[in-house]
Amino acid sequence: MSSVAPSGVFAPAEVPSHPAVSAAAASFAALVGKLDYMTPVEVESVRQAYRLADEAHLGQLRKNGDPYITHPIAVAAQCAEWKLDAQALMAALMHDVIEDCGITKPELVERFGSPVAELVDGLTKLEKLEFDTREQNQAESFRKMLLAMAKDVRVILIKLADRTHNMRTMGDMPRSKWERISSETLEIYAPIAHRLGLNFTYRELQDLAFRHLHPWRYEVLRKALNKSRTRRRDLIGRVEQEVEALFAQHGMPVRILGREKTLYSVYRKMDSKHLSFSQVTDIYGFRIVVPELTDCYTGMGILHQLYKPLPGKFRDYVAIPKVNGYQSLHTTLIGPFGTNIEFQLRTHAMDVVAESGVAAHWLYKASEPNSDTSQRLGTQWLQSLLDIQQETHDASEFWDHIKIDLFPDAVYVFTPKSKIMALPRGATVMDFAYAIHSDVGNRTVAARINGEQLPLRTELNNGDVVEIVTAPGAEPNPAWLSFVKTGRARSKIRHYLKTMAQEKAHVLGERMLNQALRSEGIAALPAEADEHQAIWDKLLRFTGNKSRIELLSDIGMGKRIAGMVGKKLAVLLSETGLKPDALLISTERYAAGADESVSQGMVTLDGSEGLSVQYAPCCKPIPGDRIVGYLGRGEGLIVHAEDCPTGRRLLARDSERFLEVEWADEPVRSFDTTLLVTVTNGKGVLARVAAAIGAAEADITHVDMGSEPAQAATDIRFLVSVRDRVHLADVLRSLKRTPSVLKAQRFKPSKP
Repeated sequence: MSSVAPSGVFAPAEVPSHPAVSAAAASFAALVGKLDYMTPVEVESVRQAYRLADEAHLGQLRKNGDPYITHPIAVAAQCAEWKLDAQALMAALMHDVIEDCGITKPELVERFGSPVAELVDGLTKLEKLEFDTREQNQAESFRKMLLAMAKDVRVILIKLADRTHNMRTMGDMPRSKWERISSETLEIYAPIAHRLGLNFTYRELQDLAFRHLHPWRYEVLRKALNKSRTRRRDLIGRVEQEVEALFAQHGMPVRILGREKTLYSVYRKMDSKHLSFSQVTDIYGFRIVVPELTDCYTGMGILHQLYKPLPGKFRDYVAIPKVNGYQSLHTTLIGPFGTNIEFQLRTHAMDVVAESGVAAHWLYKASEPNSDTSQRLGTQWLQSLLDIQQETHDASEFWDHIKIDLFPDAVYVFTPKSKIMALPRGATVMDFAYAIHSDVGNRTVAARINGEQLPLRTELNNGDVVEIVTAPGAEPNPAWLSFVKTGRARSKIRHYLKTMAQEKAHVLGERMLNQALRSEGIAALPAEADEHQAIWDKLLRFTGNKSRIELLSDIGMGKRIAGMVGKKLAVLLSETGLKPDALLISTERYAAGADESVSQGMVTLDGSEGLSVQYAPCCKPIPGDRIVGYLGRGEGLIVHAEDCPTGRRLLARDSERFLEVEWADEPVRSFDTTLLVTVTNGKGVLARVAAAIGAAEADITHVDMGSEPAQAATDIRFLVSVRDRVHLADVLRSLKRTPSVLKAQRFKPSKP
């Protein structure tokens, strides 16, 4: 996008061509003219960094034959355009010296101080030898850069300047690299620039990437835009004159700038909406910079007197800024000859922020040292990077979370106290809850939107007032992962589930190992004390675990067989002189019964085990059923009904992974089971059946009537929550007494 020339004609929206680099561009003189906002001492510090970089890169050439130092100088020059401080420019000049020239971080700390060295280190890729694949290395390198950026935003500003210059000079690179680098720019660097409000850099990176990713499409669109610009020159000139005259008539001094969609924006709109070039009507627009904030709204009224507004095309980003700090009033008007023209009204301060985003902080600091305008831009997202990192230790998973948040088309919702929250479009109630605080998200049980109670998966719309209802004992549900949209919510839920699974698996694993040890004649596990540390160390070397807790968690999650670990532990204890108790062995074997396949001792279940124990969805066992436990590999303990066909197949194939389980005398929660109810079809039947189930104090969690048209007799499946088999019998009796019910029974999986 570009400004209107004095004549009112739009300047070309092409990507700037890369001029031939002369020898002068390799000298410090090429940069010093841009450092007029710095003190002589700061300029000298930058000069020292230039000297080190020049020496380090001596003899190195770019692909076009220019001295390599021209690249760091160009990067530093872009940073100087943003008025970044001396430390940032020093890091920009030396951003490749660790990676390419063998200079170490301690050397930089000694010569230039820790802050500069940290910036340079944050810009340095990881060693490729550490990773098996390019993708893994790339993910780790991005994670390192983004975390450095979260601590100091100058890292990403320098990196964006670096990428911009590389893209400007892409023509010197082998064509085989164009697609990879351009795709990376479109998917990663341009969205980061947009997320941080660097509008000019964002648009330039998009067009440069488009130019090299699709050269033919770029060239066709460029020619079409040039022709369109020539045809509409008179129209644009007329609009500019009429707008200038109207504002002058009202005595409001304004600056009018032309705005033209970038080629990539035009291409993306054509591609996504299947339009021809002639059907894209909002290529041209105007930006009007006014003196004061209230003038934005006054100016909007003036414009609406001149041209009619297009309904539904007014956006107020002044009262409610975009996530990246952008503020403007947007309106689309029907101009001369029925042409749609967008106008943006903003103050000078808003204009600087709109084009420079987080970099506006330094621009303001240079001109207004006491101003903190835009200082907080992007900080919420940057902080969220650190939050996500704390819960995500896998680089690829971390990067997946970040990509979700990179390009938010935001919706703005309100808390009950009228605080505005910005979330990506498509965000749900749970995204809102986690945006408030992770504890709020973890304890969420219900939500009210605009006073109406709605499901947690409900997508939010602009202007919704959202109230979250929490409960002290509530926990995240794994099903939430299927509908949350933000990386923050996803990482918080995964972290909680993993932590809770490990904790509960640890408790279950300890019970299982203790029972296995009793089967070997030893009454209890050795305590984790100094006198037993050597035994635990030997056992951990045998299993390959790092700690006692990890070993017990692995047993609880089914990654280790309790019986095998118990036998090894019994051997280690016997080496210390502890003899097995023969009476205990015989007692345990008698309790185990005749089934030799179940060899790991009895585990008692009461429903409080959490994620380490799963009740098989195929047979849905409930208290009172005869049950067996299958120790799935990495899935924890899976409980099947004894007569379940799936469980029997597993027992025949994998008997050593089964253990005996029993119900506690008083389970602490209800359990789901499926009822198959056959009814005569008629008015109000479903309501009567549901009432019968409710009368028996059972909860209905799901109803399935099938997809076939209703017949005279229809089968309905109910997923109901009951306490035990006795409660289930009460529910079935209540159903059988209900008119219209022909048959009611518990649904069981078919026999193999």
